[in-house]
Amino acid sequence: MVQGFYTPSEEAVVTEIRSWSNDVIETENDNFSGLPACPHARSAWENEKVNFVFKTSEGYQDLYTVISTYNFDYDLVILVDFKYEKDPKAFHEYILGLNSAISTGMFLNPNCWLVGFHPEDEKNELLSESLFPTKTDTPYAMIFVQPLSLVQESADKLRSLGYYKNYQGVYDAETVYQNRETLYRRLKDGDESA
Repeated sequence: MVQGFYTPSEEAVVTEIRSWSNDVIETENDNFSGLPACPHARSAWENEKVNFVFKTSEGYQDLYTVISTYNFDYDLVILVDFKYEKDPKAFHEYILGLNSAISTGMFLNPNCWLVGFHPEDEKNELLSESLFPTKTDTPYAMIFVQPLSLVQESADKLRSLGYYKNYQGVYDAETVYQNRETLYRRLKDGDESA
């Protein structure tokens, strides 16, 4: 696990992800009611609230360490995984299971939310990703580690602005939203039905 100081190849990945964020998810998008795909990304970068960790070994110990030591100095920690699970379905099912485990306090702090991006995921039709040229030759997965409360409270505000209305048919956003909301209620109230 590498955090903070980057090799040239890691620096290339950081540059690629920063460029992708700037060019794809921070720009206004009609598919999200004129909002950027990620409305909070620009301020997170500008306020130095994004950190990178690089995983170069098999297994998930590096991810467990990030979750267990997450201290909210950052709005987003991006774990770049060079030794990712090759099966996209297994990769995403594992992330889903980890979110449930985190919410029960298995990693001490239940206020974490994980989102995985696998190199073999289908392109999101609502984004202009196909126009973004990759700059690195080495494939990698990404796992975003964020405060659950920040993500869900932001999502609630965005929902009222119509952010999700075009998302329903392309990606199962409602299922993800409901799952995250359930875990958020567990975090805030200790009760998923509140």
